[in-house]
Amino acid sequence: MYEGELKVAVRVLPHGTGLTLPAYQSAGAAGLDLIAAVPAESKIVIEPGARHLVPTGLAIQLPEGFEAQVRPRSGLANTHGVTVLNAPGTIDADYRGEICVLLINLGSEPFELTRGARIAQLIIAPVTRASLTVVKDLNGTGRGINGFGSTGATSCLEKDG
Repeated sequence: MYEGELKVAVRVLPHGTGLTLPAYQSAGAAGLDLIAAVPAESKIVIEPGARHLVPTGLAIQLPEGFEAQVRPRSGLANTHGVTVLNAPGTIDADYRGEICVLLINLGSEPFELTRGARIAQLIIAPVTRASLTVVKDLNGTGRGINGFGSTGATSCLEKDG
């Protein structure tokens, strides 16, 4: 497991100029706060039930073997009902484009977003790649196949009906 500080190269895009870089908000924080790179003279309004892809004005270069996850901010979710639609969004180590955040408003009021607002968290994490092997049976456990409420159904298809 990686220990210490991981160096990540960041490219600030023209519309991100002047914004602060993502930062940890406390000594024990796991996520860097992502900032909205909305033009200074405008705002984004996300109506209830609507979604919007919000630019951050940043691109990153992750070291091989790492990913970045875009996760919701609990304050936005609790106060406004605004969250990340594809949470957690995954940024692969070989992606070099702008980090964008897909926000959805699950609240009952329009949500206004202006330049510099903290919109999501960015978590940098190591990646473990799996090699899948087809087998006839899996080892037994105490839980077995019980999941999704453990109703006794043996497959997802049985639980849907």
